[in-house]
Amino acid sequence: MSPNLRANVLRNRQSVPVSDPVRVVAAILRQDNRLLLCHRHPDRARYPNVWGFPGGHIEPGETPTDALVRELREELGIELSSPLGKSFHTLTDVSAAVEMTIWLIDYNGTIENHAPEEHDELRWVTAEEITGLTLADPSYVELLNRAAHAKPTPR
Repeated sequence: MSPNLRANVLRNRQSVPVSDPVRVVAAILRQDNRLLLCHRHPDRARYPNVWGFPGGHIEPGETPTDALVRELREELGIELSSPLGKSFHTLTDVSAAVEMTIWLIDYNGTIENHAPEEHDELRWVTAEEITGLTLADPSYVELLNRAAHAKPTPR
């Protein structure tokens, strides 16, 4: 991560008591040998101008899978049903007090950017193309490489 990006990411983190992390959900969508990444709009208050995953906050009363189904419908126009099965990875950022549960989903349908205020670009990338992108978190490189080579997910 470049020093400027790291400073920007650190600046966008807000202090939340570690005992009560913000819970978010995300998906790594996989189609053939490509993975979907979303470029966060440069005007976003948190993590602007970096590549990440579709997803968002779990709302009160939602299960994590219900939240992911809702977020994918709102952001990409994807209709999935909950439950989605076992999650692929959980990423905890203690300094930002965020816990992100991530599902790997093999998806062969179409996607559309239904949230251009959040993401100004959607891109299917191969594992080889990942290192050329500025990602929201440096750990995404290893995570995306694992996802690219994981066994197909049952649906």
